[in-house]
Amino acid sequence: MSYPAEETSSVIIAILLMSFILSAPFFFGGNFSVFPEMLVFSVIIFGVSILSKKLMASMLDADAEHRIWYAGRYWFSPRDRLQNEIPLGVLVPVITSVITLGNFPFLAFLTYETSVLKRRAAKRFGTYSFTEMTDWHNAWIGAAGIIAVLIIAVISYFSDYGLLAKISILYAVANMVPLSNLDGTQIFFGSRVLWTTLAVITLIFFAYALFLV
Repeated sequence: MSYPAEETSSVIIAILLMSFILSAPFFFGGNFSVFPEMLVFSVIIFGVSILSKKLMASMLDADAEHRIWYAGRYWFSPRDRLQNEIPLGVLVPVITSVITLGNFPFLAFLTYETSVLKRRAAKRFGTYSFTEMTDWHNAWIGAAGIIAVLIIAVISYFSDYGLLAKISILYAVANMVPLSNLDGTQIFFGSRVLWTTLAVITLIFFAYALFLV
C-alpha cells in the first residue's frame, strides 16, 4: 500500500502531536520519561486504525488516504468557504487538552478520503470504466478503524495496560463524533444504524474509561 507524501507527513504530525498532548500532564509533574511510552501508544493506535481502514478499503477495491483534519466551510452552502482552511486536527486536541487539564482531550487529528481503484471498475464495468464508492461502503471503512481501536482497548485492559486502554477509548469517542468530516460523520451519513450501534458501544467503553488510570 502506497503512502503519498501528504498522508505520511499528516500521520507523523498526528502521532507526535498526540504523544505531546498525552505527555503534557506528566511534564508538569516533572516526569519527562513518559514521552517514549506515549509515542509508542500513539504509533499503535494510529497504525492499527489506519491499517484497518486501508485493509477494509482494499477489500472494497478502494483506497483510504488520510490527512490532518481541516475545516474550510463555515456554513452549509459550498460557496460558504474560508479563504484558508483551519487545521482543527491541531487546534481542537490542544485546546481541549488545556481545558480538561489533559484528562480528556479530544483526540481527533485525521480524516480520511476514499478513492476507487482501477481494479474495482474493471471487475464491474470493464477496464476503462470507473464508479464511485457508495456511502455505505465508505461508512464501513471508517467503522473498521473505530472497531480496531476498541479491540486495542479490550486487549490492553486485560493485559494490565489500563492507560493505553483509556487512550484508545478516548480516541474512538472523539472520532465517532459526527462533526465536520471526521470518521463519525462519514459513518453517520453512510449508515445511521451502523453509527448508532458503534456509538452505543463506544459510550459503554467510555463509561469504563472514566475509572481507568
